[in-house]
Amino acid sequence: MLWGGSFVAIDAGLGDWPPLLFAGARYFLAGGAVLAYAATRGGAWRPRESSEYLAVGVAGVFIIGLYHGLLYVGELYVSGAVAAVVVSLSPVLTAGAATVLVGRPTDRVEIGGFALRILGVVVVANPAPGSLGSGRLVGVGLIFLGTVTFSVGGAVVQTVRSGLTTAALNGWAMVLGDTFLLSGATVRGESVGAIVWSPTAVTAFVYLTVGSGVIAWMLYFALLTRVEATELHLVGYLEPVVAAGAGWALLGYATAPQVFAGFALVVGSFVVIEREQIGDILGRRTAVTDSPQSCTPVGRDGPVD
Repeated sequence: MLWGGSFVAIDAGLGDWPPLLFAGARYFLAGGAVLAYAATRGGAWRPRESSEYLAVGVAGVFIIGLYHGLLYVGELYVSGAVAAVVVSLSPVLTAGAATVLVGRPTDRVEIGGFALRILGVVVVANPAPGSLGSGRLVGVGLIFLGTVTFSVGGAVVQTVRSGLTTAALNGWAMVLGDTFLLSGATVRGESVGAIVWSPTAVTAFVYLTVGSGVIAWMLYFALLTRVEATELHLVGYLEPVVAAGAGWALLGYATAPQVFAGFALVVGSFVVIEREQIGDILGRRTAVTDSPQSCTPVGRDGPVD
């Protein structure tokens, strides 16, 4: 709900905020809050080794900086619902990038899944002759490129051996990404004077900073100790549903049928590519349901309170 609503908050706030300044200001505050949380939780929260600096650098530039910069600029051209559908490609893109990095062979079924993914993006972009001059393709293209940078960055970070806690890695990445975004805002000529301090601008900024920037990340960190990555990625497939509903309820946006059709293709690609992991998840859920024994959630460091 929190992350799905963020696409609508970006959509609403861009009427009063320059895009890169909007994203950078958000992560200036959210990054500090997440770092403070990491410091109070104990564990390695300051980078010391070269591998940890590398992980922070890749995450900050690719996952926070480039991704959010392209997302916010892209939403100048398309609605939050369309953006959410394109961004929901990130799990399958990350899986594809990880496959390339580790050199694992890809079978024909997975190739078919990736083809479904690309087809879903084409359907959402709606490259019909009458829509070529509307800026829709520009917006979808920018957001797709941003999703690629997010996925590649995530896949690279997964291959780097780092002793940093997840919260610390994300906090430092937000701080570095904030610097990247504000530098881009300066290059684009964006200034604080261009901000219109309307109730919508303030509400959108507070929501993005506190709701999806801090609270949602705290939930994410907690879930990392309870469920596997494949299960957690399923959250991304609910975000477009929330974005479409919130866009309609709050901004009066009607979502075109091809957006839902493209989203269905994206979900289909995920099911095809992650079929084995999904089968394992369903098998474990059935086993737990059929078992008369109680089950204690276990995190990476032992039982979870």
